[in-house]
Amino acid sequence: MNETTTQTISTIIVGLDMQQPDFTYTMTELGELVAAAGMTVVGQMTQRSDRPDPATYFGKGKVEEIAERARATDAPIVVVNSDLSPSQTRNLEKAMKLSVMDRTELILRIFASRARSREAKLQVGIAKEEYALPRIHPSSNPLDQQGGGRGNSGGATANRGAGETQLELDKRVIKKRITHMRHELKEIMRAQDTRRDRRIHQALPSVALVGYTNAGKSTTMNGMLRQFGLADKQVFVKNQLFATLDTSVRKIQLPTNRHFLLSDTVGFVSHLPHHLVESFKATLKEAADADLLIQVVDFADPHYKEMMETTEQTLDAIGVKNIPMLTVYNKADLRPDTHYPDREGNTLTLSATDPKSIQMLADTLDELLFKDYQDTTLLVPFTKGDIVNYLRDNTEVKNEHYTDEGTAITTILGPIDRSKFAAYIQTNPVTTKS
Repeated sequence: MNETTTQTISTIIVGLDMQQPDFTYTMTELGELVAAAGMTVVGQMTQRSDRPDPATYFGKGKVEEIAERARATDAPIVVVNSDLSPSQTRNLEKAMKLSVMDRTELILRIFASRARSREAKLQVGIAKEEYALPRIHPSSNPLDQQGGGRGNSGGATANRGAGETQLELDKRVIKKRITHMRHELKEIMRAQDTRRDRRIHQALPSVALVGYTNAGKSTTMNGMLRQFGLADKQVFVKNQLFATLDTSVRKIQLPTNRHFLLSDTVGFVSHLPHHLVESFKATLKEAADADLLIQVVDFADPHYKEMMETTEQTLDAIGVKNIPMLTVYNKADLRPDTHYPDREGNTLTLSATDPKSIQMLADTLDELLFKDYQDTTLLVPFTKGDIVNYLRDNTEVKNEHYTDEGTAITTILGPIDRSKFAAYIQTNPVTTKS
């Protein structure tokens, strides 16, 4: 019988401890990111210093020590818990004779492997090209390796010039790719904006799930979908960092016949690369346009407070501000010292896999989203049957009867619908047709 085994690449993770308050936490997270990239951590090393070495980031002695540790553990890759300059990466690889990956490149690799939709692939592609642009080096070009031979008085200078020309050509090619991808992404986002405007026109409140990666946002969405008869609309869930990069939007109908839109957004991570923050502003537009944010927190993780700080910093960085937020401490079932489900104001403690918890979340959303809704009576002409159908399908109708002038319908409306149908709202009693 033949057996196949999958071997992952061994890596050493290293970090420079400049007494950052979150250093230990980010090193732990780096190990999780390495695992998410399909590699295995076989060693961890740190160096304490006031500042990074401008040439090699780590001191000369530490660089030699890292190289020895990597050789002893057969690790071909060293992952650094920071962003390296292009020259630092090259110098480290030359000194250690190993592949060196910084935090940004690691996250980009994970994102590239997770991207499924055309939108996500474009966003990751743009970020990768922007990351690669300053890292193109003449030494990677065959022309730059050519040496000037004897008897050719201008050989060395001519070849260096050719290499520089090739370098500029490579950069232009990358810049053109970035421009092309941005144009295509803009077209996709234009179509999404049209769909978003249509939803706004339908006066549906929108809720966006935000939070740290692997906190349980997708599990929370699936819990809501199962609870209200939409199990076939569930989103992908896996216990790993950045399981999905695509934003999913679902329309949910509560038992009160009120509807709202629930979106599941890409998760955050500490020190999210600038290129990705910029690229994913488009994806996170659902959060920026939401009426309410639900910050899902992994309450079972000892670093959950740092994760909440990262979420708030990232939201601020992408311009998501002044939107009401409901905080959900998820995975309470993994904390034996915690009672759930429980609510205190706009804070819930629950487990997204528990139906009672999901019901508490739904009741809270019903309260918060529809607090400005009022009983409203409209007199709709018989020629406007589309309005009556809309009210039946999208609102909680309490009473409906016919009059000589049209259909009198009493329902619960929010500010947008009250404004939309202001011409039909009645302030006086409507006489029933005999």
